[in-house]
Amino acid sequence: MTGYYKDEAKTNEVLDSEGWLHTGDVGMWQPNGTLKIIDRKKHIFKLSQGEYIVPEKIENIYIRSQYVQQVFVCGESLKSCIVAIVVPDVDVIKCWASENKIPGTLSVLCAHPEVKQLIMDDMLVWGKESGLRSFEQVKDIYLHPDPFSVQNGLLTPTFKTKRPQLKQYFKPQIEDMYANMT
Repeated sequence: MTGYYKDEAKTNEVLDSEGWLHTGDVGMWQPNGTLKIIDRKKHIFKLSQGEYIVPEKIENIYIRSQYVQQVFVCGESLKSCIVAIVVPDVDVIKCWASENKIPGTLSVLCAHPEVKQLIMDDMLVWGKESGLRSFEQVKDIYLHPDPFSVQNGLLTPTFKTKRPQLKQYFKPQIEDMYANMT
């Protein structure tokens, strides 16, 4: 690779002196010899006790919950645990709420403590069954009724989460979750 067209600064950022291209991806060799990309280097962060968090790995586990449509896991280097913003699956939550005689729109259901506990408990079961360690399990969640989308600026055109924008958009809710833990 010769580099970026007429952009030496960008070329120097991604190509080292031996010609290796640094993509920013973090991978793991599989037993069958293939390389599995697990996250982006810039997405990984360290908690206050020194444990590294790979948020996309955790999100890919929690998204298996029937109650979860979208999830954004976040944390901070000054905190000892992680939290998440969860967009519930509308149909599944409304069906569960109807069966449990809990009325309301999705916005109302997102604020209901039983709905939050249901989703949190199911996510933790998925996490435990998938081998997440205790520091990799979220300690609180905020339920948001509106999906992340390209239109609201929280997803890229290829439907990947825009982590910095999500963290900024949900800053008050993230701060509240941490404040309520102490």
